[in-house]
Amino acid sequence: MERAVRLTAIVTHEGDWYVSRALEVEVTSQGCGVEESLANLREALELYFEDEPLPAITVDGPIVAPVDVRLSA
Repeated sequence: MERAVRLTAIVTHEGDWYVSRALEVEVTSQGCGVEESLANLREALELYFEDEPLPAITVDGPIVAPVDVRLSA
């Protein structure tokens, strides 16, 4: 049985690459652009879940929020 699950990903630009990370599980991928990075992450997640159970996913999903940090020089 096949079904779709919505996970949350963040994408950062690191050097020449765009790096996509899934927040619910420890899976990361990269690509030359945002769309390629997300497509590679999708493929990596599909392979990951062939051997791993689905994580407990809340209806609202994770809370993604900025955090301001004070640094002393």
